[in-house]
Amino acid sequence: MRYVSVVALLVAGLIHLLPVSGVTGAAALTRMYGVEIPDPNTSILLQHRALLFAVLALLMFGAIAVPSLRVTVLTVALFSTASFIAVALWVGDYNSAIARVVTADVVASILLAAGLIAETWLARQPA
Repeated sequence: MRYVSVVALLVAGLIHLLPVSGVTGAAALTRMYGVEIPDPNTSILLQHRALLFAVLALLMFGAIAVPSLRVTVLTVALFSTASFIAVALWVGDYNSAIARVVTADVVASILLAAGLIAETWLARQPA
């Protein structure tokens, strides 16, 4: 039970590192998401999104080493993945590249929820 949150943070952190290549520009973003980037403004927004995912991944890796951060980081990461799934389902009609992101986020959400439950359960156990 002690390693559930560590595995969740590691796997979800790796998933969140996947879009980091999007920081390099519109061509990488187009390959990754299967959409044309219509203008520099959209590229800026998506490149910033890629950078923020890298920051979140680093926080997840940091929380592996600093147990006192785990509940907070697991909660934030779960909110990130679950909110993307919710938005994708709400908007609908997404392409196969976005469907892969949704699938990855479902996997990450399940792991993060399990990690959060494990951390909460462990916190309630007598020392």
